[in-house]
Amino acid sequence: MSFNIDLSYIRSVIFKMMPPSAQLTRLEFEGPEIAVYVRNPEFLLQQGDIVSQIAKTIKKRIVIRTDPSIRKPIEEVKEYIKSLALFEAGIETIEFDDVLGEIIIKAKNPQLVEDKANQILVSTGWRPRIIRSPPMRSRIYEEIMMGYLAESGYRLKFLRELGEAIHRDVLLAKNGSNYVRITFLGAAQEVGRSAILLETAESKILLDFGLNPGRGLSVNAFPRIDLLNIDPEDIDAVIVTHAHLDHAGLVPYLFKYGFRGAVYTTDATRDLMVLLLKDFLEISEREGIEPPFTLRDVEKMLLHTIALKYGVVTDIAPDIRLTLYNAGHILGSAIAHLHIGNGFHNIVYTGDFKFGRTKLLERADNEFPRVDSIIMESTYGATDQPKREEAEDELLKIVLDTYERKGKVLIPSLSVGRAQEVMLVLADAMRLGKIPKMPVYIEGMIHEVTAIHTAYPELLSRDLGRRIRNNENPFDFETFVKLEGREPRTEIVESPEPAIIIATSGMLTGGPAVEYFKLMAPNTNNSIVFVSYQVEGTLGRRIKDGSREVAFVNERGKVEVIRVRMQVHAIEGFSGHSDRHQLLEYLRYVEPKPSTIILVHGEKHSIHSFANELQRSGKRRLGDIKVLIPNLLDSYTLAYNI
Repeated sequence: MSFNIDLSYIRSVIFKMMPPSAQLTRLEFEGPEIAVYVRNPEFLLQQGDIVSQIAKTIKKRIVIRTDPSIRKPIEEVKEYIKSLALFEAGIETIEFDDVLGEIIIKAKNPQLVEDKANQILVSTGWRPRIIRSPPMRSRIYEEIMMGYLAESGYRLKFLRELGEAIHRDVLLAKNGSNYVRITFLGAAQEVGRSAILLETAESKILLDFGLNPGRGLSVNAFPRIDLLNIDPEDIDAVIVTHAHLDHAGLVPYLFKYGFRGAVYTTDATRDLMVLLLKDFLEISEREGIEPPFTLRDVEKMLLHTIALKYGVVTDIAPDIRLTLYNAGHILGSAIAHLHIGNGFHNIVYTGDFKFGRTKLLERADNEFPRVDSIIMESTYGATDQPKREEAEDELLKIVLDTYERKGKVLIPSLSVGRAQEVMLVLADAMRLGKIPKMPVYIEGMIHEVTAIHTAYPELLSRDLGRRIRNNENPFDFETFVKLEGREPRTEIVESPEPAIIIATSGMLTGGPAVEYFKLMAPNTNNSIVFVSYQVEGTLGRRIKDGSREVAFVNERGKVEVIRVRMQVHAIEGFSGHSDRHQLLEYLRYVEPKPSTIILVHGEKHSIHSFANELQRSGKRRLGDIKVLIPNLLDSYTLAYNI
């Protein structure tokens, strides 16, 4: 039985179900969507549900576009939108995409414009695309939108080529011959370079493609796709679960060597990924390191990125459908559900996930249509973290103790996730008088990431989302100071007044946190607080594990030894990863139950400890289930019919 519905059948259904009044002119396969071009969009006002009926019948995503001949002049369209008197919507900008026939409307209250979307389409012939104007301006968010507009012609050409590849009829699987094989190119008994190759009779898909931050740019930092004799141009698609460099850091590298397929992720991950990759390039240049890809490769990646919403089923290959679910790890992080063939096999790949609610995010989703195999992270498979409330109290105690010593607190932080969580904790604590008000210095990169958070309130916890939709900025506080440039660092550290510094990188692998550390480490009044996982091989891990002398090569090329006399603390409870208890709870509550669990993204001790736990209690909790622990380059055939 063929997975794909025959293309001639798709066309016949659309032509048959579309009302004649729509005046359908042509169909185009644009990536995972089928674009239906009409001369009379007015049918949407009377028969708007017909589009969803067609989509349900053919199991494809449908978008209505207008024939260029009916689109009204731009100035006339602007006047029409003004006439709708959408003052409360707070419309800030209106841009036009001539290629796709879309109006991009940026508004503070997008729902008010959304309510008029069909009316605007019918009256002007232009299809509205409405985006939120966040309370914090994000430079990268605006650059991405403008980049898409500037390259709209290239983007449309790419989407149509992709559409032909996705919607083609299957070849081997059509005759009942199929298999599902996965090969681990990284993150096998290690934390870093997450990359899994998924192969079927029809397709080759990469699940993440990151680097190992503890390995510099050595061969062991890269996923070992080079050992499989597979060219990047042979890959059909890449799925990026979230924007941390160990999952997304080498996606542009694929484009450098010929990959021209699609990158699937969420809107927020797309924005954060571009920001972090550009920052990676800037740091590499500043440190005199030749990066593995260029800015041009990042820009090419962006043009090939297709952003998906949670819960939307999307064809990404002739025999694979992808659905993304909330992972609760960082903003936009996703669990990937892959439906292969007509129920032939279903894989859930968790990426990094948190099965517990935080101030920032809701907990990870655990219900799926079908599950045969789960590929699950095990970063904290041997550890139970403190409760989040205990972690917050511990941080505030460290801050208070350091304040009383008139010292300063350095919090090296991942720019995405941990920084925003800590900002919320500190703002609430100072607002409620739990700690004295004091300056909180925040590096510019973190500020930009925080701005992106405010652009996606629907992805945040219910409370934060509500506050942002009410035009409040929960990440702002009177003592927060945004820093840009290196000049004030020495002045801040040498000031006699207590302060808190939140700076990247979270593992002291580079960035401003390292510069602050060098300045602050010799002073016993100061404190450093690690609030995120410290990967083996990183400076942060060495200091956390007890190193009290650290060598650096200074700007003059000489070795400089820094003695660590500051107080060193590590708080595990802020982690965006699930701990041992939450991993077990996730497997207990996931529905439906898988027959195979594959453990990745954990150091050897953590993964083996968790596997032993599953074998001890697994039958009682989970029933008869197979547990696999892959080594690097191990392959497993999860299903076959040959």
